[in-house]
Amino acid sequence: MAFHEYIRAVGTGPKSNRELKKEEMIDAMESILNQNVHSEQIAAFLLGWRVRLETIEELKITFNVCDKYIKRKTVENSIELGYPFDGKADNPYILPLVSKHLKKFDLNLVISGDELQPAKKGLTLKELNANIKLDNNIHYFDRADYFKELSDLTKIRNILGLRTAFNTVEKLLNPGNSKYAINAAFHKPYVVKYNELFGKNYEHLVIIKGNEGTPEIFSKCKYWLNNDGDISEHLIDPEYFGINYKKSTTIISKEESLNMTRNPSDELEKLAKLNAAMFLIAAKKTKDIKKAYEMIN
Repeated sequence: MAFHEYIRAVGTGPKSNRELKKEEMIDAMESILNQNVHSEQIAAFLLGWRVRLETIEELKITFNVCDKYIKRKTVENSIELGYPFDGKADNPYILPLVSKHLKKFDLNLVISGDELQPAKKGLTLKELNANIKLDNNIHYFDRADYFKELSDLTKIRNILGLRTAFNTVEKLLNPGNSKYAINAAFHKPYVVKYNELFGKNYEHLVIIKGNEGTPEIFSKCKYWLNNDGDISEHLIDPEYFGINYKKSTTIISKEESLNMTRNPSDELEKLAKLNAAMFLIAAKKTKDIKKAYEMIN
């Protein structure tokens, strides 16, 4: 089918918009990833699709198409962390402070990075990896190496300047064949969506309402566990553990962000232990955050 028919399916308004069939979705995604159509057509489809709202079935098909392109390298006993590709803008990365607490549990962390994607203009994991020496139990995967086709869409996505369905799908593509994963969700409806989209690929998937859309805890927040299809909601409050870190709500410079990670305050170090405790839950070391925190300490 001509690609403009796919644009018509997502971009002609409520009366004419429709869900793409499986074969159409596969063809559309392969055309986009291989850039077999004009960049203007790719941008038009991604924008129309976003406005029309992607269905979970379309996202599943997109994920399955992406899966065929990925070059994987297994990292044993690892947790994949679903960071967004638009970076962190208001607060530093706590990840480099967390990893050291997981070494005694023989746990590895898998993260993925690329050039900055829309829509936030934060410090990316690619920049973090280039500027801070990460512990040897953090395994950084550059998307230009393991999924070049999606990485090559960066220019088009930045010209468009808006979030697209790729922002949802790209967070947990599992280049390290990880058994466990933690993903972040801004809104509760995404908890079910993420479990449907990613859950089957992991022995255990934890969803957390993390800081700036990352799997990092900086303040009181909720997290969700999936036990054989039964999703339970839990609350975690740093103050309960005697942690009084005050997160920023305004943009900080990239250099300031890096310096805060390089020279962490005592409260940020304490917060790192709480994050490490959450990672123990993801790795099925325990189901209780209080016990997990005791294990870290």
